Amino acid sequence: MLWVKAFHVIFMITWFSGLFYLPRLFVYHAMSEDEISHARFKIMERKLFYGITTPGAILTLFFGAWLVSYNFTGYLHQIWMLAKLGCVLLTLIYHVYLGKLLYDFKLNQNTHTHIFYRWLNEMPVLFLICIVILVIVKPWGTL
Repeated sequence: MLWVKAFHVIFMITWFSGLFYLPRLFVYHAMSEDEISHARFKIMERKLFYGITTPGAILTLFFGAWLVSYNFTGYLHQIWMLAKLGCVLLTLIYHVYLGKLLYDFKLNQNTHTHIFYRWLNEMPVLFLICIVILVIVKPWGTL
């Protein structure tokens, strides 16, 4: 079980590193004005999203599901776990939204300013804080 937990944490770190960096790339991409920069950012964003962030998400979910399977019924009665799973769902929605924004950049159809992406860049920090506090502190008991 400890190996599964270790891999869950490793891939969660991988996933979140991509969630932190991709919107930052969007900031710079939205500020760029020349075609060479646009092309470079498209490559960087695509490789980050499909090569690091998405595999990190998939493996995080895989190892997380494996961990939950050890005591599925028990975890479903833990309020902190249900709240954590809610935060994970929000993180997944955020991940998919980043994929949509990536697609918009790919088609040269970005409609947002660099300021929007600076604010968007803060969301995974909030998700991470909530998830870590819920897992470590377990602020609520059972249903």
